[in-house]
Amino acid sequence: MLKINNLHAVVGDREILRGINLEVNAGEVHAIMGPNGSGKSTLASVLAGSDRYEVTEGTVTYNGKNLLDMSIEERACEGLFLGFQYPVEIPGVSMANFLRHAVDEQRKCRGEEPLSAAEFLKMMREKAKIVEIENKLTNRAVNEGFSGGEKKRNEIFQMAMLEPKLAILDETDSGLDIDALRIVATGVTKLKRPDNATIVITHYQRLLDYIVPDFVHVLYDGRIIKTAGKELAMELEEKGYDWLIKEYR
Repeated sequence: MLKINNLHAVVGDREILRGINLEVNAGEVHAIMGPNGSGKSTLASVLAGSDRYEVTEGTVTYNGKNLLDMSIEERACEGLFLGFQYPVEIPGVSMANFLRHAVDEQRKCRGEEPLSAAEFLKMMREKAKIVEIENKLTNRAVNEGFSGGEKKRNEIFQMAMLEPKLAILDETDSGLDIDALRIVATGVTKLKRPDNATIVITHYQRLLDYIVPDFVHVLYDGRIIKTAGKELAMELEEKGYDWLIKEYR
């Protein structure tokens, strides 16, 4: 599904990604961990198409297509979803209207007819149950006045509605209490299918108690320095990153 080969990216005159290699197949969950400043969020932004970063070397292939040649809109149309670390508020735009347009655009990309109002409302009710989101939140403006946990829950609700092929979740667990973490992570797990994939970016092993990864990658200094199974996250929880960074150096 996704193949990254020797990806380098800069912001201004500073190189942040220094040769990322990663392959993600359908049905897989990949966790990317690493200390602050290692390049985790930069990788997510580059894959999503942020124009803040310039790719200077390497290739990214997504479902057989050159991802780096696609606009942000084209990437979304192809089923790529980014869950933000800090979800933004959109005053004056209700969640229902926002999602109605987003879902219709996704269906248009697939050559499908828009949902009727009744079909859309039924879909919203079904997906809202996955992340235990209340109806009153879906009638409010996007994230306006939401708590941190509600904003993160809303991100997963949007993911449920859009049914992406590849979801990239950038520190979805940051700022969540244990109950909100459980709800968000359980929602992500319920959305896993054999034909989609998820990349979870996190600092902490606790999220991976709920979202069990097939692979754990440690990113440091713009490179993936170690890849292993879920047991690596437990080892990092116990030992921290220093031992691995010393080995790398």
